[in-house]
Amino acid sequence: MRSSAMRDLMAVTARPEVISLAGGLPDTSTFPPQTFAAQMTRIAQESVAEALQYGPTEGFEETVDCILQVMGAEGMLPDPEDVIVTTGGQQAIDLIGKTLIDPGDAVICEAPTYPGAIPVFCSYQADVIQVECDAEGMRIEELEGVLEKLSAEGRRPKFVYSVPSFQNPAGVTMSLERRRRLVELARQRELLVVEDNPYGLLRFGGEALPPLYQLDGGDFVIYVGTFSKILSPGIRLGWAVAPPPVMEKVVLGKQASDLCTSTLTQYFVREYFAAGSWREYVESLVEIYRCRRDAMVDALRRHFPPQATWTEPEGGLFIWATLPDYIDTGDLLAKALRDDVAFVPGQAAYVDGRGRSSMRLNFSAVGEDEIREGIRRIGKVVAEQVELYGALTGERPAAPVQARDAEAAENVVPFRKTGEGGG
Repeated sequence: MRSSAMRDLMAVTARPEVISLAGGLPDTSTFPPQTFAAQMTRIAQESVAEALQYGPTEGFEETVDCILQVMGAEGMLPDPEDVIVTTGGQQAIDLIGKTLIDPGDAVICEAPTYPGAIPVFCSYQADVIQVECDAEGMRIEELEGVLEKLSAEGRRPKFVYSVPSFQNPAGVTMSLERRRRLVELARQRELLVVEDNPYGLLRFGGEALPPLYQLDGGDFVIYVGTFSKILSPGIRLGWAVAPPPVMEKVVLGKQASDLCTSTLTQYFVREYFAAGSWREYVESLVEIYRCRRDAMVDALRRHFPPQATWTEPEGGLFIWATLPDYIDTGDLLAKALRDDVAFVPGQAAYVDGRGRSSMRLNFSAVGEDEIREGIRRIGKVVAEQVELYGALTGERPAAPVQARDAEAAENVVPFRKTGEGGG
Protein backbone atom coordinates (compact mmCIF):
# COMPACT_ATOMS: atom_id res chain seq x y z
CA MET A 1 0.00 0.00 0.00
CA ARG A 2 1.21 3.47 -0.90
CA SER A 3 0.42 6.80 0.64
CA SER A 4 -1.49 9.48 -1.25
CA ALA A 5 0.49 12.66 -1.83
CA MET A 6 -2.62 14.81 -1.33
CA ARG A 7 -3.51 13.12 1.97
CA ASP A 8 0.05 13.60 3.22
CA LEU A 9 -0.25 17.33 2.62
CA MET A 10 -3.66 17.79 4.24
CA ALA A 11 -2.36 18.38 7.76
CA VAL A 12 0.08 21.02 6.54
CA THR A 13 -2.28 22.76 4.15
CA ALA A 14 -4.98 22.97 6.81
CA ARG A 15 -2.88 25.59 8.60
CA PRO A 16 -4.49 28.99 7.97
CA GLU A 17 -1.21 30.66 6.99
CA VAL A 18 -0.55 28.17 4.16
CA ILE A 19 -1.74 28.97 0.64
CA SER A 20 -2.62 25.52 -0.68
CA LEU A 21 -2.48 24.98 -4.43
CA ALA A 22 -2.20 21.26 -3.72
CA GLY A 23 -5.52 19.53 -3.08
CA GLY A 24 -8.25 19.13 -5.67
CA LEU A 25 -10.68 21.05 -3.52
CA PRO A 26 -13.74 22.75 -5.00
CA ASP A 27 -14.79 26.05 -3.42
CA THR A 28 -17.52 24.99 -1.00
CA SER A 29 -17.85 28.56 0.30
CA THR A 30 -19.90 29.24 -2.83
CA PHE A 31 -22.74 26.99 -1.67
CA PRO A 32 -25.59 29.15 -0.27
CA PRO A 33 -25.86 28.61 3.52
CA GLN A 34 -29.59 29.31 3.42
CA THR A 35 -30.08 26.53 0.88
CA PHE A 36 -28.19 24.08 3.06
CA ALA A 37 -30.18 25.12 6.14
CA ALA A 38 -33.52 24.83 4.34
CA GLN A 39 -32.76 21.38 2.97
CA MET A 40 -31.52 19.97 6.26
CA THR A 41 -34.52 21.47 8.04
CA ARG A 42 -36.86 19.83 5.55
CA ILE A 43 -35.14 16.47 6.08
CA ALA A 44 -35.40 16.88 9.87
CA GLN A 45 -39.10 17.71 9.66
CA GLU A 46 -40.20 15.19 7.06
CA SER A 47 -37.74 12.30 6.84
CA VAL A 48 -35.52 12.22 9.91
CA ALA A 49 -36.16 8.56 10.81
CA GLU A 50 -35.48 7.32 7.28
CA ALA A 51 -32.46 9.60 6.83
CA LEU A 52 -30.83 8.18 9.96
CA GLN A 53 -31.42 4.54 8.98
CA TYR A 54 -29.45 2.07 6.86
CA GLY A 55 -30.17 2.08 3.14
CA PRO A 56 -29.79 -0.33 0.22
CA THR A 57 -26.24 -1.14 -0.86
CA GLU A 58 -26.92 0.03 -4.42
CA GLY A 59 -28.32 3.38 -3.19
CA PHE A 60 -31.81 4.86 -3.21
CA GLU A 61 -33.75 5.14 -6.44
CA GLU A 62 -34.12 8.88 -5.83
CA THR A 63 -30.33 9.25 -5.65
CA VAL A 64 -29.94 7.29 -8.86
CA ASP A 65 -32.46 9.63 -10.50
CA CYS A 66 -30.21 12.56 -9.56
CA ILE A 67 -27.22 10.73 -11.03
CA LEU A 68 -29.12 10.16 -14.27
CA GLN A 69 -29.77 13.90 -14.48
CA VAL A 70 -26.04 14.65 -14.14
CA MET A 71 -25.05 12.05 -16.71
CA GLY A 72 -27.89 13.15 -18.99
CA ALA A 73 -26.42 16.66 -19.03
CA GLU A 74 -23.47 15.13 -20.93
CA GLY A 75 -25.61 13.03 -23.23
CA MET A 76 -25.51 9.70 -21.38
CA LEU A 77 -28.54 7.50 -20.71
CA PRO A 78 -27.49 4.57 -18.52
CA ASP A 79 -29.86 1.88 -17.29
CA PRO A 80 -30.66 2.68 -13.62
CA GLU A 81 -30.00 -0.99 -12.82
CA ASP A 82 -26.37 -0.50 -13.87
CA VAL A 83 -25.73 2.27 -11.29
CA ILE A 84 -24.37 1.94 -7.76
CA VAL A 85 -24.09 4.86 -5.32
CA THR A 86 -20.67 4.95 -3.63
CA THR A 87 -18.95 6.84 -0.85
CA GLY A 88 -17.31 9.30 -3.20
CA GLY A 89 -15.71 8.62 -6.56
CA GLN A 90 -12.64 7.33 -4.73
CA GLN A 91 -14.59 4.36 -3.37
CA ALA A 92 -15.87 3.62 -6.86
CA ILE A 93 -12.26 3.34 -8.09
CA ASP A 94 -11.39 1.14 -5.13
CA LEU A 95 -14.38 -1.16 -5.67
CA ILE A 96 -13.49 -1.56 -9.34
CA GLY A 97 -9.95 -2.45 -8.33
CA LYS A 98 -11.20 -4.91 -5.71
CA THR A 99 -13.54 -6.51 -8.25
CA LEU A 100 -11.17 -6.85 -11.18
CA ILE A 101 -7.52 -6.87 -10.06
CA ASP A 102 -5.61 -9.96 -9.01
CA PRO A 103 -1.96 -9.63 -7.93
CA GLY A 104 0.27 -9.12 -10.95
CA ASP A 105 -2.53 -8.09 -13.31
CA ALA A 106 -1.69 -5.38 -15.81
CA VAL A 107 -3.60 -2.10 -15.46
CA ILE A 108 -2.99 0.66 -18.00
CA CYS A 109 -3.39 4.33 -17.19
CA GLU A 110 -2.21 7.71 -18.39
CA ALA A 111 1.15 9.27 -17.63
CA PRO A 112 0.71 11.34 -15.57
CA THR A 113 -2.43 10.01 -13.92
CA TYR A 114 -4.71 10.87 -10.99
CA PRO A 115 -2.44 10.60 -7.91
CA GLY A 116 -5.30 9.07 -5.89
CA ALA A 117 -5.65 6.15 -8.30
CA ILE A 118 -2.06 4.94 -8.01
CA PRO A 119 -2.36 3.90 -4.33
CA VAL A 120 -5.57 2.01 -5.16
CA PHE A 121 -4.05 0.00 -7.99
CA CYS A 122 -0.87 -0.67 -6.01
CA SER A 123 -2.84 -1.83 -2.97
CA TYR A 124 -4.28 -4.65 -5.10
CA GLN A 125 -0.75 -5.41 -6.38
CA ALA A 126 -1.41 -4.45 -9.99
CA ASP A 127 1.36 -4.07 -12.54
CA VAL A 128 0.62 -0.46 -13.50
CA ILE A 129 1.71 0.48 -17.03
CA GLN A 130 1.53 4.16 -17.93
CA VAL A 131 0.98 5.58 -21.43
CA GLU A 132 2.22 9.09 -22.16
CA CYS A 133 -0.14 12.04 -22.60
CA ASP A 134 0.27 15.06 -24.84
CA ALA A 135 -2.00 18.00 -25.63
CA GLU A 136 -4.73 15.62 -26.88
CA GLY A 137 -4.68 13.26 -23.91
CA MET A 138 -3.53 9.66 -23.85
CA ARG A 139 -1.47 8.75 -26.91
CA ILE A 140 -3.58 5.95 -28.35
CA GLU A 141 -0.87 4.89 -30.79
CA GLU A 142 1.39 4.18 -27.82
CA LEU A 143 -1.46 2.37 -26.06
CA GLU A 144 -1.84 0.08 -29.06
CA GLY A 145 1.85 -0.74 -28.84
CA VAL A 146 1.50 -1.59 -25.15
CA LEU A 147 -1.47 -3.85 -25.89
CA GLU A 148 0.45 -5.65 -28.63
CA LYS A 149 3.42 -6.16 -26.32
CA LEU A 150 1.22 -7.57 -23.57
CA SER A 151 -0.53 -9.85 -26.04
CA ALA A 152 2.81 -11.19 -27.25
CA GLU A 153 3.62 -12.01 -23.62
CA GLY A 154 0.31 -13.83 -23.22
CA ARG A 155 -1.03 -11.16 -20.89
CA ARG A 156 -4.35 -9.35 -20.97
CA PRO A 157 -4.82 -6.05 -19.09
CA LYS A 158 -7.74 -5.96 -16.68
CA PHE A 159 -8.66 -2.43 -17.77
CA VAL A 160 -7.48 0.92 -19.07
CA TYR A 161 -8.03 3.77 -16.60
CA SER A 162 -8.50 7.26 -18.03
CA VAL A 163 -9.59 10.74 -16.97
CA PRO A 164 -10.39 11.96 -20.51
CA SER A 165 -11.85 15.39 -19.69
CA PHE A 166 -9.68 18.08 -18.03
CA GLN A 167 -7.40 15.35 -16.79
CA ASN A 168 -6.17 15.22 -13.24
CA PRO A 169 -3.35 16.21 -12.96
CA ALA A 170 -2.41 17.49 -16.43
CA GLY A 171 -5.58 19.45 -17.27
CA VAL A 172 -5.57 18.13 -20.86
CA THR A 173 -8.61 16.73 -22.67
CA MET A 174 -8.60 13.66 -24.89
CA SER A 175 -9.50 14.55 -28.47
CA LEU A 176 -12.63 13.18 -30.11
CA GLU A 177 -10.57 11.15 -32.57
CA ARG A 178 -8.69 9.45 -29.74
CA ARG A 179 -11.87 8.86 -27.75
CA ARG A 180 -13.40 7.06 -30.71
CA ARG A 181 -10.26 5.03 -31.28
CA LEU A 182 -10.07 4.01 -27.62
CA VAL A 183 -13.67 2.80 -27.70
CA GLU A 184 -12.95 0.92 -30.94
CA LEU A 185 -9.97 -0.79 -29.32
CA ALA A 186 -12.11 -1.75 -26.33
CA ARG A 187 -14.64 -3.42 -28.63
CA GLN A 188 -12.09 -5.10 -30.85
CA ARG A 189 -10.16 -6.56 -27.92
CA GLU A 190 -13.08 -6.92 -25.48
CA LEU A 191 -11.11 -4.66 -23.18
CA LEU A 192 -12.66 -2.83 -20.22
CA VAL A 193 -12.08 0.93 -19.94
CA VAL A 194 -12.64 2.77 -16.66
CA GLU A 195 -13.67 6.36 -17.39
CA ASP A 196 -13.22 8.69 -14.41
CA ASN A 197 -15.17 11.87 -15.15
CA PRO A 198 -15.35 14.23 -12.14
CA TYR A 199 -14.86 17.42 -14.16
CA GLY A 200 -16.86 16.98 -17.36
CA LEU A 201 -19.39 19.71 -16.53
CA LEU A 202 -16.71 22.19 -15.43
CA ARG A 203 -15.90 23.46 -18.92
CA PHE A 204 -14.67 27.05 -19.42
CA GLY A 205 -14.04 27.00 -23.15
CA GLY A 206 -13.97 24.90 -26.28
CA GLU A 207 -16.66 22.51 -27.45
CA ALA A 208 -18.09 19.75 -25.28
CA LEU A 209 -16.93 16.25 -26.21
CA PRO A 210 -18.91 13.04 -25.68
CA PRO A 211 -17.78 10.93 -22.73
CA LEU A 212 -16.33 7.52 -23.52
CA TYR A 213 -19.41 5.97 -21.94
CA GLN A 214 -21.67 7.73 -24.42
CA LEU A 215 -19.57 6.60 -27.39
CA ASP A 216 -19.50 3.02 -26.11
CA GLY A 217 -23.04 2.70 -24.77
CA GLY A 218 -21.87 1.02 -21.58
CA ASP A 219 -20.75 -2.31 -23.06
CA PHE A 220 -17.04 -2.04 -22.26
CA VAL A 221 -16.76 1.32 -20.47
CA ILE A 222 -17.17 1.44 -16.70
CA TYR A 223 -18.07 4.98 -15.68
CA VAL A 224 -17.09 6.70 -12.44
CA GLY A 225 -18.73 9.97 -11.37
CA THR A 226 -18.97 12.10 -8.25
CA PHE A 227 -20.92 14.94 -6.68
CA SER A 228 -17.71 16.20 -5.05
CA LYS A 229 -16.78 18.69 -7.77
CA ILE A 230 -20.28 19.90 -8.72
CA LEU A 231 -21.88 19.99 -5.27
CA SER A 232 -19.71 19.11 -2.26
CA PRO A 233 -16.90 16.66 -1.44
CA GLY A 234 -18.04 16.61 2.18
CA ILE A 235 -21.18 14.63 1.39
CA ARG A 236 -18.92 11.81 0.07
CA LEU A 237 -21.26 10.76 -2.69
CA GLY A 238 -20.16 9.25 -5.98
CA TRP A 239 -21.23 6.46 -8.28
CA ALA A 240 -20.18 3.82 -10.75
CA VAL A 241 -21.96 2.52 -13.84
CA ALA A 242 -20.91 -0.90 -15.04
CA PRO A 243 -22.15 -3.83 -17.16
CA PRO A 244 -24.30 -6.23 -15.08
CA PRO A 245 -21.67 -9.00 -14.64
CA VAL A 246 -19.20 -6.45 -13.24
CA MET A 247 -21.82 -4.61 -11.20
CA GLU A 248 -22.88 -7.82 -9.46
CA LYS A 249 -19.38 -8.19 -8.00
CA VAL A 250 -19.02 -4.46 -7.27
CA VAL A 251 -22.14 -4.65 -5.10
CA LEU A 252 -20.65 -7.57 -3.16
CA GLY A 253 -17.46 -5.60 -2.67
CA LYS A 254 -19.36 -2.60 -1.34
CA GLN A 255 -21.34 -4.74 1.07
CA ALA A 256 -18.04 -5.87 2.55
CA SER A 257 -16.67 -2.30 2.65
CA ASP A 258 -19.41 -0.22 4.29
CA LEU A 259 -22.80 -1.90 3.76
CA CYS A 260 -24.27 1.24 2.18
CA THR A 261 -23.51 4.86 1.36
CA SER A 262 -24.63 7.48 3.87
CA THR A 263 -28.42 7.69 3.87
CA LEU A 264 -28.37 11.23 5.24
CA THR A 265 -26.25 12.61 2.42
CA GLN A 266 -28.35 10.79 -0.16
CA TYR A 267 -31.41 12.53 1.27
CA PHE A 268 -29.54 15.84 1.09
CA VAL A 269 -28.78 15.33 -2.62
CA ARG A 270 -32.40 14.36 -3.27
CA GLU A 271 -33.65 17.58 -1.64
CA TYR A 272 -31.07 19.67 -3.47
CA PHE A 273 -31.96 18.31 -6.88
CA ALA A 274 -35.69 18.64 -6.13
CA ALA A 275 -35.15 22.42 -6.01
CA GLY A 276 -34.18 22.27 -9.70
CA SER A 277 -31.25 24.73 -9.50
CA TRP A 278 -28.25 22.42 -9.64
CA ARG A 279 -27.31 23.44 -13.20
CA GLU A 280 -27.28 27.12 -12.24
CA TYR A 281 -24.95 26.35 -9.34
CA VAL A 282 -22.56 24.44 -11.58
CA GLU A 283 -22.58 27.32 -14.08
CA SER A 284 -21.68 29.73 -11.28
CA LEU A 285 -18.73 27.50 -10.35
CA VAL A 286 -17.56 27.45 -13.95
CA GLU A 287 -17.35 31.25 -14.04
CA ILE A 288 -15.47 31.39 -10.73
CA TYR A 289 -12.98 28.73 -11.81
CA ARG A 290 -12.47 30.37 -15.20
CA CYS A 291 -11.34 33.58 -13.50
CA ARG A 292 -9.08 31.67 -11.13
CA ARG A 293 -7.55 29.70 -13.99
CA ASP A 294 -6.82 32.98 -15.75
CA ALA A 295 -5.27 34.44 -12.59
CA MET A 296 -2.97 31.43 -12.22
CA VAL A 297 -1.88 31.50 -15.86
CA ASP A 298 -1.11 35.21 -15.57
CA ALA A 299 0.89 34.62 -12.38
CA LEU A 300 2.85 31.80 -14.00
CA ARG A 301 3.79 34.09 -16.85
CA ARG A 302 5.02 36.67 -14.38
CA HIS A 303 6.88 34.54 -11.86
CA PHE A 304 8.07 31.29 -13.46
CA PRO A 305 11.32 31.08 -15.45
CA PRO A 306 11.42 31.12 -19.25
CA GLN A 307 12.29 27.40 -19.31
CA ALA A 308 9.03 26.45 -17.57
CA THR A 309 6.00 25.15 -19.45
CA TRP A 310 2.45 24.64 -18.29
CA THR A 311 -0.96 23.60 -19.54
CA GLU A 312 -3.83 26.04 -19.97
CA PRO A 313 -6.91 23.83 -19.45
CA GLU A 314 -10.36 24.52 -20.89
CA GLY A 315 -11.98 23.24 -17.70
CA GLY A 316 -11.47 21.28 -14.52
CA LEU A 317 -9.36 22.27 -11.53
CA PHE A 318 -5.68 21.80 -12.40
CA ILE A 319 -2.66 23.16 -14.23
CA TRP A 320 0.40 20.96 -14.80
CA ALA A 321 3.66 22.92 -14.74
CA THR A 322 7.06 21.56 -15.73
CA LEU A 323 10.31 23.20 -14.62
CA PRO A 324 13.88 22.71 -15.86
CA ASP A 325 15.07 19.12 -15.48
CA TYR A 326 17.58 19.97 -12.76
CA ILE A 327 14.81 21.03 -10.35
CA ASP A 328 13.24 18.28 -8.23
CA THR A 329 9.76 19.41 -7.20
CA GLY A 330 9.80 17.07 -4.20
CA ASP A 331 12.73 19.02 -2.78
CA LEU A 332 11.16 22.23 -4.02
CA LEU A 333 7.99 21.51 -2.02
CA ALA A 334 9.95 21.33 1.23
CA LYS A 335 11.38 24.77 0.52
CA ALA A 336 8.02 26.15 -0.61
CA LEU A 337 6.34 24.99 2.60
CA ARG A 338 8.77 27.15 4.53
CA ASP A 339 7.23 30.05 2.62
CA ASP A 340 3.74 28.76 3.46
CA VAL A 341 2.68 27.57 0.01
CA ALA A 342 1.97 24.03 -1.19
CA PHE A 343 1.55 22.06 -4.42
CA VAL A 344 1.59 18.38 -5.41
CA PRO A 345 4.97 17.18 -6.75
CA GLY A 346 4.69 15.53 -10.15
CA GLN A 347 6.26 12.26 -9.07
CA ALA A 348 3.02 11.40 -7.23
CA ALA A 349 1.30 11.01 -10.61
CA TYR A 350 3.67 8.25 -11.79
CA VAL A 351 4.61 4.79 -10.59
CA ASP A 352 8.18 4.75 -11.88
CA GLY A 353 9.84 7.90 -10.57
CA ARG A 354 9.07 10.15 -13.51
CA GLY A 355 7.62 13.62 -13.06
CA ARG A 356 10.37 14.90 -10.75
CA SER A 357 10.51 18.30 -12.44
CA SER A 358 6.72 18.79 -12.69
CA MET A 359 4.00 19.88 -10.29
CA ARG A 360 0.22 19.90 -10.09
CA LEU A 361 -1.32 23.26 -9.26
CA ASN A 362 -4.95 23.62 -8.15
CA PHE A 363 -6.75 26.89 -8.88
CA SER A 364 -10.24 26.17 -7.54
CA ALA A 365 -9.77 26.19 -3.77
CA VAL A 366 -8.52 29.74 -3.10
CA GLY A 367 -9.27 33.21 -4.42
CA GLU A 368 -7.47 35.05 -7.19
CA ASP A 369 -5.30 37.17 -4.88
CA GLU A 370 -4.14 34.08 -2.99
CA ILE A 371 -3.42 32.31 -6.27
CA ARG A 372 -1.22 35.17 -7.42
CA GLU A 373 0.60 35.31 -4.09
CA GLY A 374 1.01 31.54 -3.97
CA ILE A 375 2.54 31.42 -7.45
CA ARG A 376 4.78 34.36 -6.55
CA ARG A 377 6.09 32.44 -3.54
CA ILE A 378 6.70 29.29 -5.58
CA GLY A 379 8.34 31.38 -8.30
CA LYS A 380 10.67 32.91 -5.73
CA VAL A 381 11.82 29.47 -4.57
CA VAL A 382 12.22 28.34 -8.18
CA ALA A 383 14.30 31.43 -8.96
CA GLU A 384 16.61 30.58 -6.06
CA GLN A 385 17.12 27.09 -7.50
CA VAL A 386 17.82 28.49 -10.95
CA GLU A 387 20.37 30.92 -9.50
CA LEU A 388 22.04 28.12 -7.55
CA TYR A 389 22.24 25.95 -10.65
CA GLY A 390 23.80 28.83 -12.56
CA ALA A 391 26.37 29.37 -9.83
CA LEU A 392 27.32 25.69 -9.78
CA THR A 393 27.48 25.22 -13.56
CA GLY A 394 28.56 28.66 -14.73
CA GLU A 395 25.48 28.97 -16.90
CA ARG A 396 23.90 32.40 -16.80
CA PRO A 397 20.26 32.12 -15.69
CA ALA A 398 17.66 33.63 -17.99
CA ALA A 399 16.30 37.04 -17.09
CA PRO A 400 13.52 37.05 -14.50
CA VAL A 401 10.11 36.65 -16.05
CA GLN A 402 8.97 39.96 -14.56
CA ALA A 403 11.59 41.73 -16.70
CA ARG A 404 10.43 40.28 -20.00
CA ASP A 405 8.06 42.06 -22.29
CA ALA A 406 4.52 41.17 -23.31
CA GLU A 407 5.80 38.42 -25.60
CA ALA A 408 6.15 36.30 -22.48
CA ALA A 409 2.58 35.24 -23.07
CA GLU A 410 3.89 32.98 -25.83
CA ASN A 411 5.49 30.87 -23.08
CA VAL A 412 2.18 29.09 -22.46
CA VAL A 413 2.07 25.75 -24.24
CA PRO A 414 -0.75 23.20 -24.50
CA PHE A 415 1.37 20.38 -23.09
CA ARG A 416 4.92 19.20 -23.04
CA LYS A 417 4.80 16.81 -26.01
CA THR A 418 6.64 13.52 -26.13
CA GLY A 419 6.27 12.83 -29.84
CA GLU A 420 4.04 13.12 -32.81
CA GLY A 421 1.06 11.02 -33.72
CA GLY A 422 -1.06 9.15 -31.21
CA GLY A 423 -4.18 8.12 -33.04
